[in-house]
Amino acid sequence: MSLEAQVTGSFKDTRDDKVYKTIKIGTQTWMAENLAYKENCGCWAYGNAPDNVAIYGYLYNWETAKHVCPAGWHLPTDAEWTQLTTYLGGESVAVNKLKEAGTTRWKSPNTGATNESGFTAIPAGDLDVYGQFWSIGEETFWWSSSEDSATYVWYRAIYSNDSLIGRDLDYKNNGFSVRCVRDL
Repeated sequence: MSLEAQVTGSFKDTRDDKVYKTIKIGTQTWMAENLAYKENCGCWAYGNAPDNVAIYGYLYNWETAKHVCPAGWHLPTDAEWTQLTTYLGGESVAVNKLKEAGTTRWKSPNTGATNESGFTAIPAGDLDVYGQFWSIGEETFWWSSSEDSATYVWYRAIYSNDSLIGRDLDYKNNGFSVRCVRDL
């Protein structure tokens, strides 16, 4: 499947004046980079290193992720993530269209990554429930707004050495990245 010409753009988050790249994929408009808005609680720079925020954005717990997107944007539902991957050809095809190409940020092999969609998935790692940072350069995890239970939420993940987009449940207290999608 070949993608139609994608519409790129940008918007300014008036809360901190940061400008974000955007990309329209199908009927959805997504942020083309991870959210980097600092909340008073529930967010962390990977490794507690502020320099990582400019590249990877913040990692947020789910409670913070639910309300951290700027006005006019929201945390995508599990169904909206599925709509994105389906539009791009399914989990095994979409992964390469979403991932930033090369090994500047992704550890080798990152085989097949083209970023054809303009989504520019980068390996921001995560923070586990025990306060340990993991896998920068190897993995990235994004929250959905879809709760499964009092403990678990659906998320999406991309790995440097896997050819599928992961869809699974994890603890709400983890620190994952946020990609906001524009309200319709």
